[in-house]
Amino acid sequence: MLELNQIYKVFNEGTPDEKIALNQISLQVQQGDFVTVIGSNGAGKSTLFNIIAGRLFADHGSVTIDGTDVSGLPEHKRSKYIGRVFQDPMAGTSPTLTIEENLAIAYARVQRRSLRPGVTARRRLFFKAKLETLGLGLENRLQAKVGLLSGGERQALSLLMATFTDPKILLLDEHTAALDPSRAELVTNLTKTLVENGKLTTIMITHNMQQAVDLGNKLVMMDSGKIIYEAGEETKKNLKVQDLLNEFTKMKTNGELSDRTLLV
Repeated sequence: MLELNQIYKVFNEGTPDEKIALNQISLQVQQGDFVTVIGSNGAGKSTLFNIIAGRLFADHGSVTIDGTDVSGLPEHKRSKYIGRVFQDPMAGTSPTLTIEENLAIAYARVQRRSLRPGVTARRRLFFKAKLETLGLGLENRLQAKVGLLSGGERQALSLLMATFTDPKILLLDEHTAALDPSRAELVTNLTKTLVENGKLTTIMITHNMQQAVDLGNKLVMMDSGKIIYEAGEETKKNLKVQDLLNEFTKMKTNGELSDRTLLV
């Protein structure tokens, strides 16, 4: 489904500020996989997502989605394959537009362009049905400006917008990190439901080790632009936070990691 082959990305090459963000990253994600990604700030997680999404291009290596090499496609052309939810609840939606207008824009991502109205009676019924699945009453507020919603409501809406067109790949970029605990739990539960019901191929960045262990069927740990640990499906079934801490301790003892790698 998604194949990253020897992805290499460097910033400020040839200057004193040169930084290798990704160093020969290779990863295969099969259809229906839910991969959680952990690592410290600067490990390369967001750069990896930006290269998958087409916001950045790799200096070397390739990105293949569903058998198609998309390495040279810009972000707007990859959007038909990819849904993404960002950490900031203010990102991913337009605050000055209504809920139904935001949904119409997301829906049009995979539709042929035309001069027909973006919100039709039939489409409005479809939007209402999808919003009902969130359990937040947003189906009764279609005309409300998105900027008036709470952070949790906006993030739930962003999640719905990213998933209801059945993307090939769903990227969740620390999408619960900016929420209070109760709203974070709500969005986490919605994530599990939407991913499972839609059988969506998903990659989720998180700083929460417990969340990384609880969600998904595979896990990847990154440090200094490299994948330093992978837990496959069988390992992940019984994986605990202490197991990750043990892996960290083992690699640190061998001189492979620095203290800043560890997350809580």
